[in-house]
Amino acid sequence: MSTAIERIGTTPRMSKIVRHAGIVYLCGQTAVGASTPDIAAQTTEALARVDALLTEAGSSRARILSAIIHLKDIAQFGEMNTVWEAWLPPGAAPARTTVQASLAAADLLFEVTVTAAVD
Repeated sequence: MSTAIERIGTTPRMSKIVRHAGIVYLCGQTAVGASTPDIAAQTTEALARVDALLTEAGSSRARILSAIIHLKDIAQFGEMNTVWEAWLPPGAAPARTTVQASLAAADLLFEVTVTAAVD
């Protein structure tokens, strides 16, 4: 296994993907431009972006090791979980933390950061 660190989609501020020692780290994913005020739609859109990045990195949602979820309003926890649980493959629930937090833009309701094993 290589000990090299590979950075993909890098800007001066961050990388979208960092791969090292069989693990892939994704930057936080949100709905693009927060196109909807609905937590379910924002969660669905952000998780689709996670899928795309995991595929690019050589992994998948079934290989997620941990997830950190930030919600603008913790009262939307149940609605978000409905989408999350439908998205996860059976038996592939990662270690997870969910917190209420101020997000980078006022219209964002959901952000997720995942770490996954490479396929």
